[in-house]
Amino acid sequence: MRVLVACEYSGRVRDAFLALGHDAWSCDLLESESTDTDEKASRHLLGPVEQFLGDEWDLMIAHPPCTYLSVAGARWMKTDPTRQEKQDDALAFALDLMNAPIDRICIENPVSVISTRIRKPDQIINPWEYGHGETKKTCLWLKNLPKLVPTDIVEGREAKLHRMAPGPNRWKDRSRTYQGIANAMALQWGSL
Repeated sequence: MRVLVACEYSGRVRDAFLALGHDAWSCDLLESESTDTDEKASRHLLGPVEQFLGDEWDLMIAHPPCTYLSVAGARWMKTDPTRQEKQDDALAFALDLMNAPIDRICIENPVSVISTRIRKPDQIINPWEYGHGETKKTCLWLKNLPKLVPTDIVEGREAKLHRMAPGPNRWKDRSRTYQGIANAMALQWGSL
């Protein structure tokens, strides 16, 4: 299966599909963190995802930036006069990804305005359903894909990411896909 993982610098989802033998590629404006092998390093498309959407993919899993989409950032709407325009641009980008010419699509984002401005998610998942003792409600908007089935429900559910200390890389650390979720996507959707 030919898989595009859009807006992913970590390489986690791409690598999960690669491990199962798929022709998987990540794409982001940032360099990939996962370059421990030549194959992984060569499987990252650096640049705007829009330029790669028409390259005959079987599946796209996209993680549009949540800075202006997440409800967690809504409190800043009143203090930033340009924020509404930025949010509208972010929603247009998410909609472009949803409407990409690809048969199977998953758009992944935290609880966000996509739910009220475009459509409700098809599924809401949490890391604790996939082997990680943490909470982070994550919405999935699906096109021609089944809902993910939990693989490893665990105890010890805490909001580690929510309580993460401020810092220059906080946004990056909060945006990485949990490995258990990446593995579930590859196992369950890679077999379609």
